[in-house]
Amino acid sequence: MPRTRNPYPTEFREQLVELVRAGRSVESLAREYEQCAATIHDWVKQASADDSDRDDGLNRAALEELRQFRREVKQLRQERDIISKVAH
Repeated sequence: MPRTRNPYPTEFREQLVELVRAGRSVESLAREYEQCAATIHDWVKQASADDSDRDDGLNRAALEELRQFRREVKQLRQERDIISKVAH
């Protein structure tokens, strides 16, 4: 299933992350910009992982590599199943 384009521009997300890091509360930003507070929390968490400030999550490069590996595994399994069916 193809992933959809993120509805929020990168610059917008980065701006909100910087505002949180500058001391603004996530809840006030959520009210002001009409975003879900959980979404803003996720952006801050991902930005921290990308900046290596946290070690409890994968950074974007690692996430992309994981997605690529999963696609490859899925394709290999499909190919294996096809070969298995043809062989029997």
